[in-house]
Amino acid sequence: MPGRRLTGTDRQRIAAGLARGRDFAEIAGELGRPTSTVSREVARNGGPGRYSAELAQLATVRRARRRPPAPARDAPDAAAGPDPDARIALVTDLTAVLVDTGMPRTAARVLACLFTAETGSATTAELTGQLRVSPATVSLAVGLLEQHGLIRRSRDGRSRRHRYFLDEDAGVRSAVVSVRANQRLAATVLRGAGILGEGTAAGARLASAGRFLEQLGDTIIRFAEQHRVPAGGD
Repeated sequence: MPGRRLTGTDRQRIAAGLARGRDFAEIAGELGRPTSTVSREVARNGGPGRYSAELAQLATVRRARRRPPAPARDAPDAAAGPDPDARIALVTDLTAVLVDTGMPRTAARVLACLFTAETGSATTAELTGQLRVSPATVSLAVGLLEQHGLIRRSRDGRSRRHRYFLDEDAGVRSAVVSVRANQRLAATVLRGAGILGEGTAAGARLASAGRFLEQLGDTIIRFAEQHRVPAGGD
């Protein structure tokens, strides 16, 4: 049943599904569980590339032993914020979507963390701890994100460490970055049409596709620029 806890057998089936390249929804369907249950399980135990059924089972047992009894409360605490597991699952899902746009995985994970952080910012130490990667890996990822104008850095006034902030226009810029990659594809396709000649079937096919991609990219960029957050605006 969907409400019961994952068993060791469930975790072995999750590991087998990941090894076969199945996505979270497919694995969840095989288990009869919500997709979020599988994505949270994998995210809290090393991610798709490091997930181990045995280690995940041991970690669950250790967490259960350490977990103090929950205090009785008359009403839910509205100020407690979102469920940490739900946030981890969201970061995992958002990362997958960003990767699908062509963004390198570590850069996508960093951007997803900043998008979902309450302050929209994090230090290198916070990112390395959350993503379980080295500071050098984080540095390469933030360098790429800075290059595209998706994040900015400044000194943390309390510790003087670098803190990375999500740019106010990050949503718009991330769309534009993806579209610009699409425009490069359009330019290459149109160049191919010129090489083959539009009088040929292959050349005509490339020319039609290239013009469509070029026009689509221009339209999206114009729309994105119209919705950019104005400097010093509301």
